[in-house]
Amino acid sequence: QVQLVESGGGLVQAGGSLRLSCAASGRTFSTSAMGWFRQAPGKEREFVAFVTWNSGSTYYADSVKGRFTISRDNAKNTGYLQMNTLQPEDTAVYYCGLFRGRYYDSRIYSEQPYDYWGQGTQVTVSS
Repeated sequence: QVQLVESGGGLVQAGGSLRLSCAASGRTFSTSAMGWFRQAPGKEREFVAFVTWNSGSTYYADSVKGRFTISRDNAKNTGYLQMNTLQPEDTAVYYCGLFRGRYYDSRIYSEQPYDYWGQGTQVTVSS
């Protein structure tokens, strides 16, 4: 069983930065890819970023490319999402998920192949 706990959310002004963390329990984390998704009020959960198990490759939604950076530290069983130049449209609850695999495939943009999810952390960007 794996548990994921997100932290680092908060209220920030437009143009500011936040760093989200995703702390995992269990040995599965270091051998699985992981992703970040977000859900804004009244909207469906959407893909944000993905990193392979060994940090070899990363993938981003077009809306965050160049502003967000996903990373992980397997020795600490922790994943991260560095968010820079935040905009009001980035306001959402952010979730980390553990992917059912080690590498990229076409399924990473969907929620279904992520076996475990955290409870989410709220990010609010004021204009």
